[in-house]
Amino acid sequence: MHRRDFLAHCVGGTAALAASPYASPLARLTTQPPAADRMAWWRDARFGMFLHFGLYSEPGGEWEGKPTGAHEWMRHNAKIPHESYIRLADTFNPVALDADAWVRAARDAGQRYVVLTTKHHEGFALFDSAVSRYTVRYTPYRRDICADLARACRRYGLKLGWYYSIMDWYHPDYLPRRDWEQRDATGADFARYLAFMKAQLRELLTRYGDVAVLWFDGQWESTWTHTAALELEAYCRGLMPDVIINDRIDVGVPRDAPPGYRRGGDYTTPENTVPERGLPGTDWESCMTMNRNWGYAKDDQEWKSVPALVSLLVETASKGGNLLLNVGPRGDGRFPDESLAGLAGIGTWMRTNSRAIYGTRATPFARAPHHVGTDTPAPLRITCTDRALHLVHTEWAGGTLVLPGLHDLPRAGAVLGHPDVPVRWSTSPEGVTVTLPERGPVALLPVLELSFSRAVQVRDVRE
Repeated sequence: MHRRDFLAHCVGGTAALAASPYASPLARLTTQPPAADRMAWWRDARFGMFLHFGLYSEPGGEWEGKPTGAHEWMRHNAKIPHESYIRLADTFNPVALDADAWVRAARDAGQRYVVLTTKHHEGFALFDSAVSRYTVRYTPYRRDICADLARACRRYGLKLGWYYSIMDWYHPDYLPRRDWEQRDATGADFARYLAFMKAQLRELLTRYGDVAVLWFDGQWESTWTHTAALELEAYCRGLMPDVIINDRIDVGVPRDAPPGYRRGGDYTTPENTVPERGLPGTDWESCMTMNRNWGYAKDDQEWKSVPALVSLLVETASKGGNLLLNVGPRGDGRFPDESLAGLAGIGTWMRTNSRAIYGTRATPFARAPHHVGTDTPAPLRITCTDRALHLVHTEWAGGTLVLPGLHDLPRAGAVLGHPDVPVRWSTSPEGVTVTLPERGPVALLPVLELSFSRAVQVRDVRE
């Protein structure tokens, strides 16, 4: 597409913004609902699906017969010229894409929300945008993928989320350019890019029904500022007041932050890691890949096993966070078989043990449960609700366990899905003890659920 045509589209979007009641969004910050209100469903969900799909999905990390690494970053990694890369749109045609199948796979895995890359760093949009021709509408496929996904999420009862990259390697007004790129930046105007970005976000937040999550990325370059982040956050909340926004909308907190400084967004997003001790007092979500890459990668066969994936979900919940687990569909729109197998395995575990995940909080124990006569932590991950504890066995912890600081006896206890496993409990000066058989059930990460007549109280709770 020629630069003059692209800018003509951007001018139309800017004019629409000027006439919008949301053109001065900062005044709306004081009218937003408390974060706790809009976060309630998200904290209960604990598990979502990330979808990385775009032009990069078709080559799958290969360019001119050579692997590029980090496949959604392939244009940057292989230093692919602008005019060469954008030709991928001429053949983009994911004819096997079935949004219902995507969402059913998420639902059956126990995931409760889906976040799709509507526009990744490459700048290509998976929706029909009035301010750009670099979209799925102008490919052989033509269908609005975001519209199809929104309908599927409504049909199957999952929350809908949009990923949107602030960084844009295509738009003629985005700055800075790649340091290796030869494309002329003369006349580029970042303010014009901001107007374009707001126009696209307006489309995403007004065309597709309720949007539960906005997942920003690509905010780390020098052109993006804290002020721009707060303005964009307020603009988006003016369009969708209850939308949850991640903190990648904003830059890092400065060392000399003034009193009352507020970073944009509702929650933070550690990537491909689970914080060692969680992030107490902070809403957080670990985004994780099922292999090494986010986008589809022909050469990446380092798939996490089902036990590893379930362990990640349990670890994240036990530390008070959400897990956003990624799938990179193939260029034709199908999920890789390995992704489907992993999701199915998680779903099998969740059908028995989801009470250990949904609506739970981090372990309340400051001191880890251990076997009587030893201080060595038992191989457990623990989640809790108001009146239940869930002891997830990463290895079977048979024998007598001490739950230090817990002094109310359970009213009931059972291994989920295995009611024949005997469970006994009693009191001790250190805390409730639970006795289990030395040999456990043949099951992946079995869960002992202890129910109580009143709210769970552990004296030496973690701050």
